[in-house]
Amino acid sequence: MTTPRQAESSANAALAELLQGMMHGATARAEHTRLIADQPALRPDVLITDDARAPVVVEAEYLPAPSVEDEAKSRLNLPVVGDSRPIEAAVALRYPAALRATPSIRAALKDARPEYAVHYKNGARFPKSGWLTGSLADLADLIRMVSIPQSEVDAAADALERGIERAAVILDELDATSPAVTIKIAQTLGMANVPQTRRMACAILANALIFQERIAAIHPGVKRPNQVCGKGVTNPQAQTRQAWDDIVKINYYPIFAIGMDILDQIDPYGATRILNNIEYTASEVNALGVATSHDLTGRIFQRLIADRKYLATFYTLPASAALLAQLAVAKLDAMDWADAHAIGKLRVADFACGTGALLSAVYEHIANRHERAGGNAENLHAAMIEDVLYGCDVMPSAIHISGATLSGIRPNIPYANSRLYTMPYGRQQDGEVKLGSLELLQTSSVLTLFNTSDPAMRTGSAGEQTASQITAEFPDESYDLVIMNPPFTRNVTREGETAEAIAAAFAAFDASDDEQRAMAKRMQTLKQGSCYHGNAGIASAFAGLADKKLRKGGVLALVLPLSAASGNAWQAFRKMMAENYTDLTVLSIAANGKDMSFSSDTGMTELLIAGRKRVKDEPAGARANFISLTGRPQGIEHAAAVGNTALNSENSSEIHAIEDGPFGGMLLSVGDDDVGEIVTDAISPGGGSYGAVRIKDYSLAQTAHALAQSQLWLPATAAPSALKTAPLGSMAKRGLYHLDIIGRSPRGPFTKTRPSPTATYPALWNHSAKNETRLICEPDSQLRVKAGMQEKSAAAWATASRSHLNLNFTFGSQPLAVAFTERETIGGSVWPNVIFGDERFDYAFAIWGNSTLGLLSWWYHSSRQQSSKAGITISAAESLPTLDLRALTHAQLAAARAIFDDFRDLDLLPAYLADADPNRALLDRRVLCDLLDFPEPVYRAVRLLAQKWCAEPSVHGGKPRPKSARFIA
Repeated sequence: MTTPRQAESSANAALAELLQGMMHGATARAEHTRLIADQPALRPDVLITDDARAPVVVEAEYLPAPSVEDEAKSRLNLPVVGDSRPIEAAVALRYPAALRATPSIRAALKDARPEYAVHYKNGARFPKSGWLTGSLADLADLIRMVSIPQSEVDAAADALERGIERAAVILDELDATSPAVTIKIAQTLGMANVPQTRRMACAILANALIFQERIAAIHPGVKRPNQVCGKGVTNPQAQTRQAWDDIVKINYYPIFAIGMDILDQIDPYGATRILNNIEYTASEVNALGVATSHDLTGRIFQRLIADRKYLATFYTLPASAALLAQLAVAKLDAMDWADAHAIGKLRVADFACGTGALLSAVYEHIANRHERAGGNAENLHAAMIEDVLYGCDVMPSAIHISGATLSGIRPNIPYANSRLYTMPYGRQQDGEVKLGSLELLQTSSVLTLFNTSDPAMRTGSAGEQTASQITAEFPDESYDLVIMNPPFTRNVTREGETAEAIAAAFAAFDASDDEQRAMAKRMQTLKQGSCYHGNAGIASAFAGLADKKLRKGGVLALVLPLSAASGNAWQAFRKMMAENYTDLTVLSIAANGKDMSFSSDTGMTELLIAGRKRVKDEPAGARANFISLTGRPQGIEHAAAVGNTALNSENSSEIHAIEDGPFGGMLLSVGDDDVGEIVTDAISPGGGSYGAVRIKDYSLAQTAHALAQSQLWLPATAAPSALKTAPLGSMAKRGLYHLDIIGRSPRGPFTKTRPSPTATYPALWNHSAKNETRLICEPDSQLRVKAGMQEKSAAAWATASRSHLNLNFTFGSQPLAVAFTERETIGGSVWPNVIFGDERFDYAFAIWGNSTLGLLSWWYHSSRQQSSKAGITISAAESLPTLDLRALTHAQLAAARAIFDDFRDLDLLPAYLADADPNRALLDRRVLCDLLDFPEPVYRAVRLLAQKWCAEPSVHGGKPRPKSARFIA
């Protein structure tokens, strides 16, 4: 029997047929001539065209495919017959060689995982090197993404911003000559009358005109922007207003209602100038053909949105939103994605939706899955807007852009209503205060202001369109997916714009001190039964809200500060996740600078967490998958590739567990680039910390985990050795919180002043690089007893000790995790006391804590929230894994004292240079070999550990190493 031999042309025909079935609205043609203008004989392997997108070509060969990339690149910029755009992206695809011999090429290709890469007209390649490997459904998703050129989205964003700035200049002039106009506009938006608000107003007008152009193309009765406010039009204000009235009768209310209110406040002459300017901008943007991309609308509006510091409404980057949505939608594993009716019954909510980036990303992933299954995503649109997607925010501008973003996904399809609500926030007309979506913690219905906010109501908005109130229902346990990037603000924040706030979490919209106090009090009522903690901040309340509204079996997906992984204030959240959820995935980023955040401009590290709420009698998830990325996703295509490799890896039997030993995690790759590692770790039922976050090399986490289990298991060693450790709190008492020492009376019995060599009550309070190079540190302050507080001061002074633990460790400048003072000294805000019952423990603690193993334990136990700075709270210090000093013999304790004495006058380098510090290396040798009696190979393995630790981004923080800093084995 002759073995079949499938020609590449047969494979290409099957590929086009299969892609066609997963890309409704597109046309996939294989091996056709007369498709390329001016080159009628040219025969692209597969050409995919779509009226709304740029054409994409796929050039394919069987492996080894030596010429496939050259073929793909040769197609770039070629004009396509009947298409206004040339080919801007070309996919080079390598068929598995085994397909040649298959009897049914279509069946085999349907289940195959070919290799592919994308070439762009600007010369870029994705991935930069190597190949992506995926299913044909993954390939279809990629083709959809690359058919919207990012360069044109960027050009449109820049054009829109320029136009907004030009129009905002006119409003600024009105502010100087007719301030009542801009004050009313600010009131309509619920914002302060500042330049940023005026830019937002112009952005809303511009976005409405951009969307008007799209609607006019499909609704014959709607006039185009140039017909109502172009150059030469008489009374453009009235004509634009009438056109928008006609549009809201169709619907699209969230997009146009606020714009109508803004327009009503401006005098006819000012409105003419602004509308003429913005109409030109809208036509410029629409000419680029990408006006419906959420890349554009989301990015621009987050540049302009007001009250960013108070509300902490940092923009979820489109790539990050796509990644979280991909992971979340994948966990809706019971869905029949081919069934449009079943999809229409889904309920998806974002109770802090901002500009709708997450809702838009969920919509796109649901639509893609429907098309993968052979459906037509256009058939989903009305149901998605009317019934599936719920968005809430306290800012009318956010609801405006969310409405525009979601509607713009399919602007040619009308809908009857939407589920976007501006929530009551601030002082109400009846005198009560409301906290936006957080009101839903204790109720299922809220009287909302449709497309406006209660700050506008509180300040007396003149807007009529945005004044209508409706009661919206949000039943408990009724949503299939809740996805959010909630505000991170905390009442304890005391920096920047919130430095003088009474309650920073509620200081937005120029809230008075009395309003802030009332809102903080309201939060105390609403939080009952939730995982909210004031020190964790408002984000923990939103996490509790999400859990309350999510049905059993539903999916929770959140962007949270990295402190959620380890902070004591977040323990209730972690306990909730341990008790109520399974199939948990936690992503973080082991990078520095902008690359360490999933959101824009936060300046802090974040994590993504997604899990499925367990159904009745289903066991809670005992473990979670922890993924640490080397950087945040760079663009939508990269996010999809990262998501695919993460999802494929989560079900792999090759994933190492934390307790498996220091072998690292399973590598995640995109092409030839390693993009992260994945491990599994147990989840503490009581809400214990997630240590396995923001770590580039998981072998460090595995060694640190083993240490906490009284095992010394080092990289390149086959088996662990015994090394008894224990939580610090089991062998020592912790000192006082600094406000219990110097807080406002009657809390603190002392005042703090400059140091004195004869101080009665010396204190070690602050960090000082020149004072911390040696194990022994000098007090930097002294305390004085407040009048009438002698008894309380005596009790406080009784906590003085010689050992002090670093609570806020900047590895790039500070050498010490543990400081020792010759005299008993009160520890302050960053150097609290560690009080041992045996003074010999002080010496052993100092040398252990500053050895490489001590530094590793401190680091793994800390919250690595900033680039090279980590923190431990005074309460979390009690669980810090430490050498069990109680297990040391008398001889070992004497040896520890001798080692300490030998190091009294030796300087240590900053911790990020621990691998190149000769004195740190000597300390490691003395602790390991002289004190703990380990052999020389263990010392060398610890030095390798030091090298690995110093290579961690959260340790070096991107700080350059001195040229003289060389590894010391």
